[in-house]
Amino acid sequence: MVKSTFINLNDAKKKRITEALLTEFSTHSLTSAQVARIVTNAQIARGAFYKYFEDLPDAYNYLYHIALKKIHTNITTPTPLNASQYVLQVRLFLNETINSEYFNFIKLHVIYNEGILPKKQPQESLSESLWAIATLSHETIKDCLINPDNAESYLKRLEKILTKLLDK
Repeated sequence: MVKSTFINLNDAKKKRITEALLTEFSTHSLTSAQVARIVTNAQIARGAFYKYFEDLPDAYNYLYHIALKKIHTNITTPTPLNASQYVLQVRLFLNETINSEYFNFIKLHVIYNEGILPKKQPQESLSESLWAIATLSHETIKDCLINPDNAESYLKRLEKILTKLLDK
C-alpha cells in the first residue's frame, strides 16, 4: 500500500512521480520495470522511492487504481442491465481506455502483468451470474485490447453469451 509519505507530498511532486510511473509501466512489463528509470524520470532519490512505495508492485498497483478510476469516471452503470447494456459498458470502457493516456499501460497490464499479480478472491457479494458476467466482460476487454481488429466479433460473441446467461 502506498505510504503516507507519498500521500502527503505536494501535488506537483506527486504528479511528477506518477507520470514517471506511467512512463515506466507503459513501456515495460512489471518484470522488466526498473526503479532506476523511475527515479531518474521523477527526479527523486532511490531511497525516496522506498519511502513512498513498498516495492515496484506497490507502485504499480497505485498507478493501476488511478488509471481505472479515471477510465471509469465517465461510465455510469445503471442496474439491472440487460446483455446489450453490459456490452455497451464494455464498449465505453474500451473507448475510454483507448482514448486515455493509460492505453499502453492497460494493454501491458492485460497482456503481461495481471498474470503475475496476486489474484483477487471473487467478491462474495456477487451472485454467480454477476461474477460470470464480470469474468466474461474482462476477458472480452482483454481480447479486444490484444487484437483490436477482431473487437467487433468479440463484442458480438459476448452479447450472445450474456443474452443466453441472462435469459435463464
